[in-house]
Amino acid sequence: MQKYQLKFITSALIIFIVSSTFFYLDYKKFIETPLNIKVPFIFEIEPGITFRDLNKKLKSYNVLDNHYYLELYARYSGYAKKIQSGEYRLTPGLRPPDIINIFISGDVVQHSITLLEGWDINEMLTEISSNNTLKKSLKNYSAKTLLSALGVTGAHAEGLFFPDTYYFTNGTTDVELLRRAYLRRESILKQEWEQRDSGLPYKNAYEALIMASIIEKETALATERSLIAGVFVRRLQKKMKLQTDPTVVYAMGDQYNGNIKKKDLNIDSPYNTYRYHGLPPSPIALVGQEAIYAALHPELGETLYFVAKKDGSHYFSKTLDEHNRAVKKYQLNK
Repeated sequence: MQKYQLKFITSALIIFIVSSTFFYLDYKKFIETPLNIKVPFIFEIEPGITFRDLNKKLKSYNVLDNHYYLELYARYSGYAKKIQSGEYRLTPGLRPPDIINIFISGDVVQHSITLLEGWDINEMLTEISSNNTLKKSLKNYSAKTLLSALGVTGAHAEGLFFPDTYYFTNGTTDVELLRRAYLRRESILKQEWEQRDSGLPYKNAYEALIMASIIEKETALATERSLIAGVFVRRLQKKMKLQTDPTVVYAMGDQYNGNIKKKDLNIDSPYNTYRYHGLPPSPIALVGQEAIYAALHPELGETLYFVAKKDGSHYFSKTLDEHNRAVKKYQLNK
């Protein structure tokens, strides 16, 4: 009897050793073999998902040949409870430990959206509303609704947001991103205002922002911003009308078709600086830091006029006669 028992135990031990060896070698092969990822793709882990469901989702993407081994690895190592939700970029060559390390790193995919200098509020809100990744929380994309959502008091949303490329993760709301842009503009304007030149004709930083928006729309040349700022500052100081075309375009709104006619200069709008003295009631566009700096550090000089040349630059004049000659030369081709 003992002979048969010993033979049975020996056989069972051999089977166990062979099975264990096979299991170990197969598991080791799984751990060391790259996953079945042919091209990079975005994999999302939803908040609250169990590791078992996560494992099944990976298998449904045909990433895993054996999802039981991955669960064994994750639970044995303790990593299963450290998985973080979010979107992750998975690339060819990743092994099972690599993919787990990615999931616990929290290094989620960053999406981006760019708000451009010179955009008006409607162009900015159109870009925000058309972004398919941002989570929509605004009831409608109007300036009034936006100000209410941000808790900002004031009649005008124009120019209150800083133009830049903003990075965000999936699940970020439109309001959260716009609040970042608003606070960024607040911070930059405050910083620049504190370092402004003396003797400027602005009552407050907001008026400087209005001036900066006009400069932003007048030129795309960095070398001209402070020159244009100088012209406008001197005109304000001399109680002259600013007479700047971008404010007329803003006043025209949807009626603007690419050209300003003589009759358009008489539009009855507080934004029409050909008709009314001083600055318009609000900015007319998103403003970059360079334009804000120019508005607060205008170029000294005597020029009071400028006219656009064919190459996108401007000719600056000290007198009206000189300006009229420049208009004939560069605008009327005479």
